[in-house]
Parts: sequence; C-alpha cells; structure tokens
Amino acid sequence: MVRVAICTDAPGWHGARLRAAFAARGVEARFVSLRDCRFELSSATHGVVMPGFESKLPDGVFVRGVPGGTLEQVTFRLGILHALKALGIPVYNDVRAIERTVDKSMTSFLLQRSGVPTPPTWVTESAAEARAVLRREGAAGREVVIKPLFGSQGTGLRRLAAGMDIPGMEQYRHVCYLQRYIESGDGRWHDHRVFVIANQAVAAMVRRGASWVNNVARGGRCEPLELTAELSHLAESAARAVGADYAGVDILRGEDGRLWVIEVNGIPAWKGLQGVAPLNIAQALAGDFLRRHVASQRGASRELEAVC
Repeated sequence: MVRVAICTDAPGWHGARLRAAFAARGVEARFVSLRDCRFELSSATHGVVMPGFESKLPDGVFVRGVPGGTLEQVTFRLGILHALKALGIPVYNDVRAIERTVDKSMTSFLLQRSGVPTPPTWVTESAAEARAVLRREGAAGREVVIKPLFGSQGTGLRRLAAGMDIPGMEQYRHVCYLQRYIESGDGRWHDHRVFVIANQAVAAMVRRGASWVNNVARGGRCEPLELTAELSHLAESAARAVGADYAGVDILRGEDGRLWVIEVNGIPAWKGLQGVAPLNIAQALAGDFLRRHVASQRGASRELEAVC
C-alpha cells in the first residue's frame, strides 16, 4: 500500500479532508508533527525517524504546517524536510517553496524579479531607514502597511500614514517589512484569493472585510468569484515565481482597476474557499500530489496508476 505523511500539529478540518481524499484513492495517510521527527545517524539507515514510519519512510510527505519556535527549532524542522527530499521522498509543497513563501521579503523579491506586479516594498532592520520610507511615502500622499516578516491571517498588520511613527521594532522581531498600501475602495474593502495547483488556477473567491484587512480569520466574508484569464495568469505567474506546487495567491484590485499580487501562501488554508467553490480542493491536491510526484518517484507502478 502507498503510505503518505501529512505534516501537521493540528489536523482539524483540512487534515480530515486530505486524509479522506487519500483514502478514496486507496492511500494510507498518517498525521505527523515535525516536532516529533528527528535525525538518528548512529547506524547505516536513512537517518531520519518519523513516528509511524519507523520501518519504512513514507512514499511522500504533504506539508500542512511547520510549527513555529526558536530559530534553531524551525531550522531543524525545515532540515528534516530537506533531508527527506535528499532521500528521494517527494515533499509537497517543496521545502524551498515553503521557505520562499514563509519569508514575505523573499516572496516580494521573487515576484518583482519575475515581473509579477506587486506593490513597492521595503525591508530593513533599521528603524531610521523605515522612518525615511514612511516620510517619503507620506509626503507623496501615500500610506504603507507594516507586516511581520513571518505570519499569516492578517496578524500584526498596521496602516501607517504621514505623521505617524514606526511601531517598536521589537514587535516585528527587529525586521521592518513595509509595503505600499493599495486602496481597494474605502468602505468596500475586498481582495481576491486564487488557488493554484500544478501551475493552474483552479478556484477563486472574493473576501470582503469589515475593515481593510480581509482575511477570513479577521471576519472576512467569502463570495464566489469567476476565474478570468487575467486573474488566472497573474496567480499562476506568482506560483511559478516561488516554485510552488500549490499556492493561495492574494490579489488586490486597486481603485484604478490595476491588479497587484500581495502575498503567496505556500501552506494555504482553503476552508473558506471550499465553501464557495465547486471543485473539491482536497481531492484535487491529493490527486496532483500522487500523480505528479509520488507516482513518478515510484516509477509509475501499477499500484499508483490504479489510485491516481
């Protein structure tokens, strides 16, 4: 039997949907926390120990979460994923894509380098430099948004305008990420979430916020959205820029009608999107993972040809 590991500390709704999607294909999926994985290099084995896969490592690893912690803990957990990939085990999303998207500064850099429209962004450890950016933008009548370098669900976002000061750098772990604020319509705040799998946009929604932060976790309301060629192309280009197998791409349409990619999520949630999208997203993810990665790694065996 094909066996996969779903890396998560809190399986919840997403874990249940994924495990059911794998089970429908005759694939056994087990939940594993990266906290519980370790290196064991005292013998001539592969050297990585995963609970539930002691005798044989999984045929693939689906990453639904990388636990936070100290720099050392996070580096170690990502190291486990790098080691699994080095052992020839497919990791989905690829660990490099996870690293690129969890770090907003690298995401912005790669988007800009790839020609994907994304708002002007400044990242610095210097509060003086951050204040200089705020003064310049404020003098031009613009606002900026300060965000934690790592984080999701709208936590820690603040709008800064002329005459305001940069918050204490310790609140942002001494790295200041500033991005030009794009107005989507005062009192009509909204953005688009486009889900991309295998470089193809497959589902989309509008999130309408009670404030300028539209995340579902902050009270955003999900509505269905037709995938236009423009939205699809932009989201697909963003996912390719960071090398993601699948991604949730956040896109804003400014008051002038121009589209901007704000963020690319390498471990995206999709519960809100599933509520308004006809596609079974967990089934699509499991199918893509098995077909493009696990089957090819195992030489497209009869066993996997039957389940993919």
